[in-house]
Amino acid sequence: MSLYDEGHTIAGWTGAGIAAAGSGVVGWGVCAASLPLVAGGLAVVAVSVLVTWSLHLSGWGKPPGVRPRDQWGMRVRDTQARTGHAGCVGCRLAGRGRRAGVPASVPPAMATEAVPLSPVE
Repeated sequence: MSLYDEGHTIAGWTGAGIAAAGSGVVGWGVCAASLPLVAGGLAVVAVSVLVTWSLHLSGWGKPPGVRPRDQWGMRVRDTQARTGHAGCVGCRLAGRGRRAGVPASVPPAMATEAVPLSPVE
């Protein structure tokens, strides 16, 4: 039995469903030799990324790793979403989960040079 709860979130399943539909449209466009269908399918895949990201930031996506069993349910919102998850690229792109000691006015490129990376807990 695993202590990890990977991928069982509203954000994950919604994004995967939209991406699968977009991939199907891309495949249909390749088989039909239709550039507009391929472009449309790729646009749907890009929309899946944005939908997944927005759901993650609103608390319907959870970070990977060990969580208490009461937070494993798919309908349980993530309580850490507003502050950002440590090591989460999506949260960092949204300006959440900044490293301690780095002021908000420092550009991200300088922030990675000024603060040494800490090990993941």
